[in-house]
Amino acid sequence: MTKSILLVGVGGQGTILASKILTTGLMEAGYDVKMSEIHGMSQRGGSVSSQVRYGEKVMSPVIEKGSADIIVSFEKMEALRSLDYLKKDGMLVVNNVEIPSMSVIIGDETYPDNIVEELRKHVDAIVVDATKTAGTLGNEKAANMVLLGTIIHLMGLEKINWDAILEANVKPKFVELNKKALRAGMEAVSGR
Repeated sequence: MTKSILLVGVGGQGTILASKILTTGLMEAGYDVKMSEIHGMSQRGGSVSSQVRYGEKVMSPVIEKGSADIIVSFEKMEALRSLDYLKKDGMLVVNNVEIPSMSVIIGDETYPDNIVEELRKHVDAIVVDATKTAGTLGNEKAANMVLLGTIIHLMGLEKINWDAILEANVKPKFVELNKKALRAGMEAVSGR
């Protein structure tokens, strides 16, 4: 059976790196994996999404609306925007952080209040303070690895050698930070 994971965020949050590391780990675990990414205006704080599908034999990298098993949102508004991709019994993991889009910054839109409450009307959202956790480890930019750690745990993929994958895919000076962030993400949802 093919599983579908949608990772959504804002440019500069490391959404694509997280999906590449996840894809590498799934391939090393023996799965057929397909990944596609949409950058949007990523360099300007625009939406970024990456679709990862894995299983015995995956025919397409594209996740249709209503078919994602897991959505990982690196920013709260992006969770709201992508909610229609989640299947009825799917899992939503949300980073508890607000990054105003360009339309909010220039005053064309206002950032909505109570996004988490709105999400929880529709789905059992798992809210993680990934940015704050990464900050306590030394760099908020490692929030992507905190979020990746949460889904690694929730998907039962802890046995994969993630440390070796990080060593092969992350600049040497950031490897230890990313390892700690990944473990912190796993611990953040260890009760689930």
